[in-house]
Amino acid sequence: MKLTTMTQVTIDGVMQGNGAVSDDRRNGFERGGWARGKGDDETRTFITQTYQRAEAFLFGRRTYELFAGSWGSIDQMRAHPISVALNEAPKYVSSTTLTAPRWEDTTVLRGDLAAAISELKAKPGSELQVHGSGALTRWLLENDLVDEMTLIVIPVILGQGARLFPETGPNLALDLVESRVDSKGVTIQVYRPAGRPQYVAA
Repeated sequence: MKLTTMTQVTIDGVMQGNGAVSDDRRNGFERGGWARGKGDDETRTFITQTYQRAEAFLFGRRTYELFAGSWGSIDQMRAHPISVALNEAPKYVSSTTLTAPRWEDTTVLRGDLAAAISELKAKPGSELQVHGSGALTRWLLENDLVDEMTLIVIPVILGQGARLFPETGPNLALDLVESRVDSKGVTIQVYRPAGRPQYVAA
């Protein structure tokens, strides 16, 4: 399976609390829900079709709990194609503390995470997808486990909140695979990791 990530971010790189005001209030965050209703029909179709082609899903603990409490349990949401895709596919969650996952067909990955994910990637199938899960996405990139990364950039500057990439961290070169902008200014950028960047010698 190809490991792919999909993340909604603001122009200033914030990914915290994209869905609802109450999703994530860590560190006094008060500007949640910034991605709700953004994007046009084509973008929503792109996102839905991405979920539908997944063979399996991989989550960090926090995103898993958010998804399990919404797509996995709210009746009004379960008929949506994204919910159908999530509920029908195997789900894996990286956690050292989760002992009794409440979402059916969930496996908790413990121990050597890199080995466990490499084993999943070696299985036949289309995509092992990661949605949200900022800390996990950063770790996967640092460990060269990501095959493709999709950023959905919402045209807003938030000025606060946790960012996908920290102020300092590992470097990574990317090849642009696909880029589009919708009628509401939301951009979709698909990248493939391409080793380390080249720098001009001093």
